[in-house]
Amino acid sequence: MATVALVGRPNVGKSALFNRLTQTRRAIVQDEPGVTRDRLYETTEWNGMEFSLVDTGGLFEAHGDEILGYVRRQTETAIREADVLCLVVDASAPMTATDVMVAGVLRRTKKPVLVAANKVEGFRVPDFREVMRLGLGEPIPVSALHGEGTGDLLDAMVRALEPKPEPMPAGDGPEEGQEEAQPVIRLAIAGRPNVGKSSLLNVLVGEERALVTPIAGTTRDVVDAPLERAGRHYLLLDTAGLRRPNKIDEELEERTVGRTLEAIRRADVVLLVLDETSPLTHQDLRIAGQIRRHHRATVVLPNKADLIRGSHRSFLDKLGEELDFLNYARVLPVSALTGWRTEEIWALVDEAYDHFAQRISTRALNNFVRETVALTPPPTRGTRQLKILYATQVGTCPPHIVLFVNDPELAHFSWMRHLENRIRRQWDFTGTPIRFTLRPRTQRERPAETP
Repeated sequence: MATVALVGRPNVGKSALFNRLTQTRRAIVQDEPGVTRDRLYETTEWNGMEFSLVDTGGLFEAHGDEILGYVRRQTETAIREADVLCLVVDASAPMTATDVMVAGVLRRTKKPVLVAANKVEGFRVPDFREVMRLGLGEPIPVSALHGEGTGDLLDAMVRALEPKPEPMPAGDGPEEGQEEAQPVIRLAIAGRPNVGKSSLLNVLVGEERALVTPIAGTTRDVVDAPLERAGRHYLLLDTAGLRRPNKIDEELEERTVGRTLEAIRRADVVLLVLDETSPLTHQDLRIAGQIRRHHRATVVLPNKADLIRGSHRSFLDKLGEELDFLNYARVLPVSALTGWRTEEIWALVDEAYDHFAQRISTRALNNFVRETVALTPPPTRGTRQLKILYATQVGTCPPHIVLFVNDPELAHFSWMRHLENRIRRQWDFTGTPIRFTLRPRTQRERPAETP
């Protein structure tokens, strides 16, 4: 897919423009420089053309600062990957030496470069003579805040991309009955700050895709990384570590945590990263609770396993006790630093996703539920007993089973857990939760059975 990168010095409105052009709220917008650190990708469409827009932290002198140096490297990578570059400048302020430096960098790439003169509110006509001296052509006035001029900018992007569809060789067209494209598996990497999430992302992707430092809270945005492996397509989402609510006292931190929770909600599979060198914390349990609450498929990864001397058994036993509500998840100790066992993660992700998307036929499910009831009848409450009149799986991702019963209040937790365990043994739902919904229904209202 063609790519357009937004580049410029910090605090000229690149992230606000990114959100406006993609009609999302992916990028964190804050009135201070240096908020965006990683490069963010989002697919957008204009006039029938679909392309990927990239937000960057910007180009500037790093002066030996590790984080600023990382941000610059991420921006340089985006420039190399992009087909079209868009220099964003602040039209409400004089051009700076950094603007001139960035323009020079873009000019030397020999790639098409557009200039977006941002912060032109109210359709005013500013003096663009300074911007013209950058030597990149006529600027396009826009307002990321109000959306003015963004249509003109998108028109220019589409023209600059100049799509050239390759002719399809004879006989290579799509045939009837051809297999559908593989789905993109959204894989979120979640955990509290400084447990090694970004290191793990870099190992899985095979490049420096996320900033790694000993400083907790380095990652702010949800950093996405598309990846194809063995014919399957993934979108990896690194997230900022969730902190205790009483530590979230700044607007920026609140937005960061909100994006992390959104990544968990939108994921198919969540890699829950823990620190094997320390006991589980309240933050660990809170994140695990969010994963369970949103019914996401899960793989648990105790990281920093290279620092453990001796057996992992004591940690794993304690983990099984404290995370019993995620007992469907595989647990794999790994080391993102050395790469130990990280290759095994992919098989567990595929297993969890396949079970997440698994469907049981209605006939087979009803026969199995009747057999379970015959072998182990539900307990009675007084003189009344739960009766299951009909069972059907109504959805996948996660698997969702509806039981039509005489009275949902008669369902006892222990018997429902027994039923779930038997279903798991019969069809293997390792890695994914199963949702159950009980609905009151009479025998006469039973729906028609499907195969």
